[in-house]
Amino acid sequence: MATVGPSATGPIRVLLVDDQTLVRMGFRMVLDAQDGVEVVGEAADGKSGIDMCRSVAPDVVLMDVRMPGIDGIAATALITEECPRSRVIVLTTFDLDEYAFAALRAGASGFLLKDVGPAELLASIRAVAEGDAAISSRIGRRMLDLFSQRLPSGHPEAADDAVAALTPRESEVLSAIAGGLTNTEIAQRMFVSESTVKTHVGRVLMKLGLRDRVHAVIFAYEHGLIGHRRQG
Repeated sequence: MATVGPSATGPIRVLLVDDQTLVRMGFRMVLDAQDGVEVVGEAADGKSGIDMCRSVAPDVVLMDVRMPGIDGIAATALITEECPRSRVIVLTTFDLDEYAFAALRAGASGFLLKDVGPAELLASIRAVAEGDAAISSRIGRRMLDLFSQRLPSGHPEAADDAVAALTPRESEVLSAIAGGLTNTEIAQRMFVSESTVKTHVGRVLMKLGLRDRVHAVIFAYEHGLIGHRRQG
């Protein structure tokens, strides 16, 4: 079995940033019990999280949104700018927390509820560490609801040349991502293998200059691509 983590040289290094001691303790207990994952630090606020990220360079940061002082949004923006090696997963109590969506815009690579189960938490950390993103289909569809209330209805002309360069199949994949579908669900819908879906996703991200699938969702709604999907 392949070694889990961003490389074969060691475990995924995780930093916990949350102002609630019990929350940090709970996540640490789960992660300490797992092979291939190491908690390298804890911070009780955004400023401490930023400072620790600079010093320990974690692979993944589990970031609370609502904290005193520098909140999770500002901390995420600074970390993604100053510590590009570190990727952020936003944690929130509410799945329609607008602050969490703002953090995604700031550069976070994932969005999880604090009551997430151990299996989903670990899968999300591993996905983000490997360059993917962590966003469940339920959260993706919640994002759809939120964006549809705030952004104008679809305007295909708002899409730039990069979008026009997508093949019909890549456009279909982008729409599926924006709808919150996982690679497995996309593969089932298109009757192709997951590896083929991963290839399409990678090409979409590259052509659009996007970091991961979370930002593909945001891009799709900001450009009015939902509701005016190209036909493949």
